[in-house]
Amino acid sequence: MRLVSRVINYYFAPIRLRFNLKTLNALMKLNQPLLRLNRNLLVCCVVSALISAFVAQMLSEEESYLNTTITILAGYTVFFGFFGFLFYLDNKKRYQAMRPKLIKKELIKLASSFGIGEIVYLGIRWSLMFYFLEIELEPFAASLASEAIATLFYLAVISVVLKATKVY
Repeated sequence: MRLVSRVINYYFAPIRLRFNLKTLNALMKLNQPLLRLNRNLLVCCVVSALISAFVAQMLSEEESYLNTTITILAGYTVFFGFFGFLFYLDNKKRYQAMRPKLIKKELIKLASSFGIGEIVYLGIRWSLMFYFLEIELEPFAASLASEAIATLFYLAVISVVLKATKVY
């Protein structure tokens, strides 16, 4: 943990932010379920990005719109497969202890939060990847760059909406 604290202090020193072990621990304990959800989302996005980049490169001879669409579909398939598995593992005990009515209410809020996030993600990802392919950026790089940018917005939107709906 001290190494992490030193690294954070090194990078944030120019803007006068100081992190120590206490603030890092406080941040980690802030909202454990939301942090676990974001961790799962981030892991799934990384795996999805790698698979998407591979698919984009394999489809490099296709038209830009076709490459973009198929790449995003492949990414969605991988993302939701992994995320469903990780979400189940993290919440299995929690949902066993809850009443079915509360589970249904929470899952509806989660689905609506993800729906809003997916609209933002899809709009950003498709348009950026198409643009990058049109300016003749390598498909692998276009996929990774568009995925990274869209994922940042996706995670931010989901976190804000989940906090606003008081799911976590």
